Amino acid sequence: MSSPDSTQARDSARGPRERVFLVVVDESQEMANALRFACRRAQHTGGRVALLYVLEPVEFQHWLGVGRVLEEEARMEAERKLQELAGEVFQQSGSMPVLYIRQGRREDEVLKLLEEEPSISLLVLATAPKSPNPGPIVSHLMRNLARLKVPVTLVPGSLSEQEIDALS
Repeated sequence: MSSPDSTQARDSARGPRERVFLVVVDESQEMANALRFACRRAQHTGGRVALLYVLEPVEFQHWLGVGRVLEEEARMEAERKLQELAGEVFQQSGSMPVLYIRQGRREDEVLKLLEEEPSISLLVLATAPKSPNPGPIVSHLMRNLARLKVPVTLVPGSLSEQEIDALS
C-alpha cells in the first residue's frame, strides 16, 4: 500500500500537470477577449485551451420532430463554431484546444464540467464592456462559490488586443 507521500513523489516525478484554460463559447464580443487571454497564457506557460459550447434546451414541445431538427441544427452550428475557434486557438497558442459540447443551462454546465474534469486549471471569462451587470455566468458562479474548484480570471471586455497581450 502506498502512502500519500509516495503518491505525491510519484506524481511530481511525472512533471507538472499541464495547465488547461477553459473558455465558455458564446456569441458575445467580449468572448474574444477571454479567448485571446487564454491563448496567450497557454502559449506562455506550455498549457492548453479548452472550449466549452453549451446547447441551451430547445423549448419547442408542440411537434417532437421539429424539436429534434432544431436540436440537430444547433449541434451542427456548435460543431462549426468550435472548429472555427479551434483554428484561431491553434494560430494564437500553437496547440489544438480541447473541445466540449454540453446540453443544458450554460451556467449549470460550466460548474458541472469544472467538477467533472480535473485537468481544467483556470476558468477564463470576459466581462461586458460598459455594463454594470457582470453577466449570467459570473453571477451564477458568485452564488455557487463553494462548488468552484479552480480560480476564475475575469478579463475586462474593454481591453484592446495589445493590452491583453501585455497582461498575459
